[in-house]
Amino acid sequence: MNNQSKIRIRWLNPIAQPHYDEPMGMALKQVANAGTEVEVVSLQSEAKMDNLEYRFYESLVIGDVVKVAKEGDVNGVDAMVIGCFYDLALEDCREICQNTLVVAPCQASMQVAANIANKFSVIVGQVKWIEQMTERAERYGYGGYLASMRSIDMSANSLQCDTQVTTDRIIEAGRLAIEEDHAEALILGCTCNFGLYEKVQQELGVPVIDPLIAALKQAEMLASMKQAFNLAPSNKWSCEPPSESEMLKFGLHSLTESIGNRFLIS
Repeated sequence: MNNQSKIRIRWLNPIAQPHYDEPMGMALKQVANAGTEVEVVSLQSEAKMDNLEYRFYESLVIGDVVKVAKEGDVNGVDAMVIGCFYDLALEDCREICQNTLVVAPCQASMQVAANIANKFSVIVGQVKWIEQMTERAERYGYGGYLASMRSIDMSANSLQCDTQVTTDRIIEAGRLAIEEDHAEALILGCTCNFGLYEKVQQELGVPVIDPLIAALKQAEMLASMKQAFNLAPSNKWSCEPPSESEMLKFGLHSLTESIGNRFLIS
C-alpha cells in the first residue's frame, strides 16, 4: 500500500451562478474527513441559469462540465462530484478522465440506500424530475429497489429559501412514501436539500440520505482507494476516451477554462 497524502476533492455546482458555492462548501466542511481538501467550483458559461430542472438547460452546460472534469484530471484532483441529482454528464466525464474519479449524487445515494434497505423512495422537488431520475435508477440497476418518487411541488432554487417549509413538505411526502409505498429508506432527490436530513430522519424514523453527504463520502472513499491501491478510472471498451492525437487534430487539447467561481475548504 502507498502512503496516503491529502485527498483533493472537487465539488462542481454545474451552473454559472456562484451563490450556492459557499453554503454548500460550509456544509461539506462539516462532514468531510480531516485531511480532505474540498474545492467547490461553479461554471464560467454564457448560460446563466440557476437550476438544471430542464433537459434544455442541461444541454447548455454539459460541455463545460466535461471541461472542468478534464482540467481536474490533469491538475491532481483525486475525485470530482457533479453536484446535481440528475447526474448530468457522468459517463462523459468518466470517459475523459484517466486519473480523477468522478462521482454523482443520484448514483451515490442509491448505492447507500441499497445497502441499508430493500426498498427506498426518492423525494423530488417537482413531478417534472421523476422521469429522468427514474431513468437513472434503471440505468444503475436500482429500479427494483425503487418504491416510489414523491414530489413536494417545489423548484430546486426555492428549497433553501425557507428550510422549515421545505422540511415540512419533505416530511409529509416521506410519510406517504413510507405508509403507502412501503419505503424503508428515503433519499432527498436534490443537492439543494443539504442540511435537512436530520429533522426528517428523526420525525419519520427511517434512514434519510442527503445526496451531498453520500456523494462526498463516496468521493472520499474512492480517492482513498486511488491513493492506497492505484485505483483509476477504466478507459477500456465503452469507457475508451478519444486519443490525444485526435483531440489535437480537432483542436480540443487546449479548451477554454470553464471554471468561474472557486471556494476552497480544508
